[in-house]
Amino acid sequence: MTMSDPIADLLTRIRNASQRKHRNVTLPASQIKAEISRILAEEGYIDGFELIESGKFPTLKLKLRYTADREPVITQLSRISKPGRRVYSKRQEIPWVLQGMGITILTTPKGVMTGKQARRENVGGEVLCYVW
Repeated sequence: MTMSDPIADLLTRIRNASQRKHRNVTLPASQIKAEISRILAEEGYIDGFELIESGKFPTLKLKLRYTADREPVITQLSRISKPGRRVYSKRQEIPWVLQGMGITILTTPKGVMTGKQARRENVGGEVLCYVW
């Protein structure tokens, strides 16, 4: 069986692992997943990630981040644009998540970036997900 939405799979794996208080989550790697992981690390939602190229297929290992009292830093991950219904946003209409407390992750002609970066770069794109 082929996976129809690898980004939803990434978000679900992070959601499940953080609910179970796992330290790491490992998943099949792809360029888009690596870019989303990079943004999550830059924005402080995860402690980092590494691309493991050993074996037949590359994997991605994410280090999840928790607060001092072992609560996950990521409260919610929400997939917006899906394979059956793509959601695009012009640069002036990039959504704010929780009045700026969360982030919007978009794929733009200039690469994968947060809504804040896309506004700064003056580009719109496909709204992949919200994170807070």
